Amino acid sequence: MRQRWILVVPVAVLVTALLAGVATWTRSGSIERDLAGRAQAALFQAGLPTGDVRFDGRDATLSGFPPGQALRALEIVQNVDGVRAAKITGDVIPVAPSPTSTPSTPTTTSPPPTTSTTAPPPTDKAGVQAEIDRMLTESPIAFEPDTANLTPEGEQAARSVAIALAKAPAGFRFRVTGHVARGPGGESAALKLSRDRARAVARILTANGLAAKRVTYRGLGDTRPATGGEEDRRVEITVV
Repeated sequence: MRQRWILVVPVAVLVTALLAGVATWTRSGSIERDLAGRAQAALFQAGLPTGDVRFDGRDATLSGFPPGQALRALEIVQNVDGVRAAKITGDVIPVAPSPTSTPSTPTTTSPPPTTSTTAPPPTDKAGVQAEIDRMLTESPIAFEPDTANLTPEGEQAARSVAIALAKAPAGFRFRVTGHVARGPGGESAALKLSRDRARAVARILTANGLAAKRVTYRGLGDTRPATGGEEDRRVEITVV
C-alpha cells in the first residue's frame, strides 16, 4: 500500500505540471495573437505596408518591410501596449531619399533701365531768353517791401537763374532791369529803388558763375508798370 502511494505522488506531480504547461501555452498563444493583431492594426493605420510581425511571448520580430519603412514600423510596434521588445530581421537600412534638384528660380530679364536724358541747354538767343522767362515765371525774384533786400525765395530764384545762364554761350551778355510800383516817394525814389534792386540781382549773378563783364543792370523806376499789382515790383533779365 505504501509503495502504491509513493508511485501515485510522482504521477500527480507530472499531471499537474503538464496541465500547467498547457494552460501557460494556451494563455501565451492568446497573448501573442492579441499583440500581433494590434500591431498589424497600428501599422495599417500608419499607412505602412503590412509585413510579417511575429511574437514570442511579448517580444516581436518584424520582417518583410521595405528598408525605407522598416525603422518606422519598428517604432510603431514598440509603442503597442503590451509589447516588451521588438526587433527587425533583414535589411533595415533606410533608403536614402533621392536627391531632389532645387527648383531653379526663373530668371526674368528685366528691361534695360531707361535713362532719362536731360535736354541740353539752349544755345541760341531766343532759346536762352525763353528759358530765363520760364524760370522767372515759375520762381519770381522777390524783394522785401520798399527795399532792395531779396526774400529767401527771391535769392534762391536768382541763384538758379545764374547757374542756368553760366551754361549759355560765352558771347552772350545779360541785362538786369529793375521795376517798382508807383508809390508816394516820387519818381526819383522809384528810380533809385529799381536800380538798387537790379544791382542786387546782378551781384548774385556774378557771384554764382557769370563774369562781371557779361552782366549790366539798370533801373526804370515805375515807368513800365505791368498790371498795377505785385508784378510791378519785378526784375527782368534780358539776353543782349
